[in-house]
Amino acid sequence: MSLLDQLGNVLKQYTGESPQDSSNAAQHFDQVAQAAPQGLLGEGLSALFRSNQTPPFGNLVSTLFSQSNPDQKAGLLNHLMASLGPGNFEQLGGGVLGNLLAGGQKQITPQQAQSISPATVEQIATHAEKRDPSIVDKAGDFYAQHPALVKTLGGAALSIALAKMAERQRAA
Repeated sequence: MSLLDQLGNVLKQYTGESPQDSSNAAQHFDQVAQAAPQGLLGEGLSALFRSNQTPPFGNLVSTLFSQSNPDQKAGLLNHLMASLGPGNFEQLGGGVLGNLLAGGQKQITPQQAQSISPATVEQIATHAEKRDPSIVDKAGDFYAQHPALVKTLGGAALSIALAKMAERQRAA
């Protein structure tokens, strides 16, 4: 049995309309994350972020941010800032981003990212999603590069991502 066949067998468990038992979702997510193309994983994560069965996007991103290492935090913040565009983030989070980027600096460093609270990130992510809904897909692609971090969202959320990937595989 090929790797793609094994992946299909795991994903088949997440097809259909009945709610899935999420007790094995973390293990299945690991299997899929190791074998699936990164684009497929990103689509699943985007679906998780958009689902009405999970907390809002800003809340999920804040949770992931709080579990991230400094480089991951900086990467996420720089994606969010790019979606906000120049001049649109100075007031968010009490002006913390504007203060950090004083003097013409264009990117948040890992050291600077450590000083930003998850609550501030939630506010920034929520605003970024309203301004540029494609940030959800960008966040999905970003976190597809960090699947171990995504597992911190829990089995129910992972089941949603797996169901979206199963749907995509079935349509292919």
